[in-house]
Amino acid sequence: KYSYQKRVYIYTSLCIQVHKFNMGKNYRNRSSVVEVPKRAFEKDRLDAEMKILGKYGLKNKREVRRVNLVLSKLRKAARELLTLAEDDPKRIFEGAALMRRCFRLGLLSESENKLDYILGLTIPKFMERRLQTVVLRNNFSARSIHHARILIRQKHIRVGKQLVNVPSFMVRVDREKQIDFATTSPLGGGRPGRTARKNAKRNKGGDDE
Repeated sequence: KYSYQKRVYIYTSLCIQVHKFNMGKNYRNRSSVVEVPKRAFEKDRLDAEMKILGKYGLKNKREVRRVNLVLSKLRKAARELLTLAEDDPKRIFEGAALMRRCFRLGLLSESENKLDYILGLTIPKFMERRLQTVVLRNNFSARSIHHARILIRQKHIRVGKQLVNVPSFMVRVDREKQIDFATTSPLGGGRPGRTARKNAKRNKGGDDE
């Protein structure tokens, strides 16, 4: 006969094997888009995240951590290129591509044409290029950062010919002037909304009486 501890160990091992058999293989072919902090209750980081949430009207901290992961990948690429010699073909080719990406998104100006400036990028610089922030800044009748998010989510905003309902959409510098109200939106001269049509019908009925 086995002891109690031995029986518990055998039972636990069998349960784990059955669980693995039922789960099967993991065929996920995408990487994580969010970096989970190693210290969950770090006060300074929590306070900084809450300030960003309030200032830029974000839904949750996942949006901040998604940007943080993109920023860390940019910095990592810049650091690896800075370790190479200045005349190295890889540094010249990939460094130019990295700088063009930052210029196109408006994260850096044309005068900041060095890889060292990428290491100085911060989360607020990314937040300033979000569609939600640009809509508020360009006076699209948005009364607050939260109202700007509602306008985007309710499909009132387009970028060029593309209807965008994602507040975290990163606006390129050359497309910032193409932001306008959607042609299907009541704010852009489209069909009135459901409540407006109902009120108009009610008013018309009252006038007939």
